[in-house]
Amino acid sequence: MNVDALKQEDELARALSAADALGKPSKSSMAETDSLTDALGELDMDHYDEEDDGVELFGSGLANLYYPSNDMDPYLKDQEDDSEEEEDITIKPEDAVIVCARNEDDHFPFAQHGLIVLFKGGERGNFIAVGSMEPAIEIWDLDIMDEVQPSATLGGIIEKKKKGKKRSVKYKDGSHTDSVLGLAWNKEYRNILASASADKLVKIWDVATETCFHVDSMDPHLTLKRCNKPLNNVQAVAWNHFAPQVLLSGSFDHSVVMKDGRLPSHSGFKWSVAADVESLAWDPHTEHSFVVSLENGMVTGFDIRTASSDLSSPPKPSFTLHAHDKAVSTIAYNSSVPNLLATGSMVKLWDLSNQPSCIASKNPKAGAVFSISFSEDCPFTLAIGGSKGKLQVWDLLSDAEVVKRFGKYANKAKPPTS
Repeated sequence: MNVDALKQEDELARALSAADALGKPSKSSMAETDSLTDALGELDMDHYDEEDDGVELFGSGLANLYYPSNDMDPYLKDQEDDSEEEEDITIKPEDAVIVCARNEDDHFPFAQHGLIVLFKGGERGNFIAVGSMEPAIEIWDLDIMDEVQPSATLGGIIEKKKKGKKRSVKYKDGSHTDSVLGLAWNKEYRNILASASADKLVKIWDVATETCFHVDSMDPHLTLKRCNKPLNNVQAVAWNHFAPQVLLSGSFDHSVVMKDGRLPSHSGFKWSVAADVESLAWDPHTEHSFVVSLENGMVTGFDIRTASSDLSSPPKPSFTLHAHDKAVSTIAYNSSVPNLLATGSMVKLWDLSNQPSCIASKNPKAGAVFSISFSEDCPFTLAIGGSKGKLQVWDLLSDAEVVKRFGKYANKAKPPTS
């Protein structure tokens, strides 16, 4: 009994000793508690909900994070600008700029034409009109880099439906219903665009309102028939440089028609040619002359002063050139050098003064030549585009015969415009 009593007293003493130890904090725990108390004191949690307008969280706010310009930002002002990248995307007044297009898959650019245009709200801009196998005409803003959508679309398809074997297509008001083959901006009325289409129609558009306000229903291309069949595609259109209301159009029906917008009831004037019209162009140095290139390789010039409304006696051409062995897809007058004409199958230069003659030729190795264009700022520079999808540039002053005949105009080039 004495032994058991001693054990119980010993266990009770140890328990009391442990309880006493738990009630007394150690030195390390006291230090941690003091540190936590000090931190909470600094936060002043007792007054957490009370606002102090003189205190801003995260320093002094956005003023330290945002600056109106990089020059004012102390973290950026000592860094150099990426001047090389800016140089690459800046078009300078002395630069010569050209737009070229190529086909991808089934979207083939049949026609394109660019101009400085007065657009919506009187805003000036650089725009290009593009026609393709689709009936819509797309207007692209050249002042926007990497634009993914056109600024405007003239005409086009609203919806397609298929019911059994029948298909129906709903078009926008005024739209072409087939491929757009030719386009021409009016340089006097800069919101006006003419279009030619495989639907046998010539249309005139107000680009600012995206509407077709005139369908040339009086055009002989639409009313005449040959072999009891409707006439074929209207391939090309061109506005007169001196009379901006006068429009020329050429068709696969072997005819060229001139209409004057000031005389809407007049049936116009018509010239017959020997083959399908490929391209046509007004002479920029006289209001009376134009040339037509044909599918059979011929180029024909006409003077409108010989025109007659009597379709039974078509006027004779001013000249006819057997320019190429294949179709002459494109022609271009030089706007700064009178009587200098370029034609494209391979590329040839012609002097039209007196008796027209070929003075130079070049195989640009661009494939079949689809488009040629003289630079207005550098008139002896000719751009060439072909089926190989590569842009070629020909310096005409590298040819001795060109220099001999037209070198006097080399120092009279127009200064670049900004």
